[in-house]
Amino acid sequence: MRHKDGPQGTEEQAWSDQFDQDQIIQDGYPTQQATKPQTLSYAMMDSPVGIAAWILEKMHGWSDIKHNNIESEYTKDQLLTNIMVYIVTRTFNTASWIHYGRREEGGRILSKANELKYPQAVLYFQKNCWPGHHAAMQSASITHPVDRNTKRRTHFATMEEHDLLITDIRNFTHSLDWQN
Repeated sequence: MRHKDGPQGTEEQAWSDQFDQDQIIQDGYPTQQATKPQTLSYAMMDSPVGIAAWILEKMHGWSDIKHNNIESEYTKDQLLTNIMVYIVTRTFNTASWIHYGRREEGGRILSKANELKYPQAVLYFQKNCWPGHHAAMQSASITHPVDRNTKRRTHFATMEEHDLLITDIRNFTHSLDWQN
């Protein structure tokens, strides 16, 4: 989530500049999914090895691993299980549409136009967040913001920080008014 008027201050500008620099190498990934998700989807669904390569490359690049070793964070069983979820359920297709939807709906920009009307919980891990993410927490629909002051890079919170994630999901669901 980003502010509709762009970076707000020097910290956000520095983060934005570094993000743009990092995207020079990573930009093919969101561009492919944002513009041609079906091509990628059918290629992957026809190739279990392709799915494995795609997922392992992302988990290696986006996880808080040590010494360039993916097994410092995940076991082989965890990696294979994650890959098999996509293969067995044939859901690489739906998972590959996130960037297409974000492009179509303008999902990175914080505005009233793309604000949901239902209660939302947001769990932020500091290392992965735009410094202005606090502005996103001001959204009326975000009823349960949790800001984890951690230096870990946790794109895969379900696997890397599962205990924190489970606790926060439980706290959020207990906070909802189930009568309405």
